[in-house]
Amino acid sequence: MSTVTESIHYLKEQDWIDLTHTVTAEMPYFQAFKPITEKTLYTVRDDGFFAKEYTLATQYGTHIDAPVHFSEGKKPLEELELKDFVLPMFVIHKEKEVEINHDYMLSVEDILTFEREYGQIPAKSFVAFSSGWSKRWSNPTDYYNLDEAGQAHTPGWSVEALKFLHEKRDVTAVGHETLDTDPAIEETRNGHLLAELYWLSQDKYQIEVMNNLAKVPAKGAAIVVGAPKIKAAPGFNIRAFAIVGKENE
Repeated sequence: MSTVTESIHYLKEQDWIDLTHTVTAEMPYFQAFKPITEKTLYTVRDDGFFAKEYTLATQYGTHIDAPVHFSEGKKPLEELELKDFVLPMFVIHKEKEVEINHDYMLSVEDILTFEREYGQIPAKSFVAFSSGWSKRWSNPTDYYNLDEAGQAHTPGWSVEALKFLHEKRDVTAVGHETLDTDPAIEETRNGHLLAELYWLSQDKYQIEVMNNLAKVPAKGAAIVVGAPKIKAAPGFNIRAFAIVGKENE
């Protein structure tokens, strides 16, 4: 048995956690887009095979943002490195803090506190912000979390935290459970998604609308990302999952 085959056998004995939401027309989505639509093109009964046509925005459901999504001249989806779709995964758990403060913004100090407990985040890794927000997924009103004035209140990353992960730790990618990288109130204040703009401008990708991050340990996991290879795409809906070693139980 080859080393690769043995490695696959080992990995399949570990815990696998789906980080992806099921796509439906009723789920929450970025309001500049439209819900997914589908059309049955052929059926087994009438045509001998079953096929459908779907219409959806590239940033819909659990999705990957390629750098070109916010920065002209940066990498589109098909130019991302294959090896960057399998990465060591580190999860900064802030579910309790977000429950108290829906506008919570993950800071450099949060990262340093994490590292004091779990060790320095290594280069070429994936760092996720676990806010617990995916628990709201089944209720779009709770997920959007608008106040009486129509202002959304959702957590996110600070620009400084992402700068630290890029400049000091050389992290490959980041992820979160919300529709946007920035806290919603910061987007309103700044008139733009400055944290998202910063990260993608570094020619690095991110994953948005992640699921089940609360189930992934702070360290010791790997993330695997399945993304289509569509020319010049700014991103697309994906299937992502974490593999967690039994020793973390």
